[in-house]
Amino acid sequence: MVACPCGSGRDYAGCCGPLHDGAPPHDAEASMRSRYSAYVREDAAYLLRSWHPTTRPGELSFDAPKTQRPTWLKLDVLRHVAIGVDSAEVEFVARYRIGGGSVVRMRERSRFVREDGRWLYLEAVQD
Repeated sequence: MVACPCGSGRDYAGCCGPLHDGAPPHDAEASMRSRYSAYVREDAAYLLRSWHPTTRPGELSFDAPKTQRPTWLKLDVLRHVAIGVDSAEVEFVARYRIGGGSVVRMRERSRFVREDGRWLYLEAVQD
């Protein structure tokens, strides 16, 4: 059993793995967790597929030298709130470090929308 990087306590094959292989996430939190796992696994193709086309970057790569890329350490989902039938927000804290640097704590509230049965990352909510 390989633990899922998203911190759910489940194994990867029963958690984010099926989403990375094409299964739709059942809610915005599952989409958020699968995106975090994709960053850990450096799966740019999944990240782009799970990003809403209106805000998705043209490309995403993990080509920087390993010492300059984040090493993702932990994800804590603080809350998941349905805003409407097809929209939700997920607030989370992700921790990472680059090289031998200090741990960085990134807190974000992300907006997701559901289109054609798939929850897609739209944007970070600016307060």
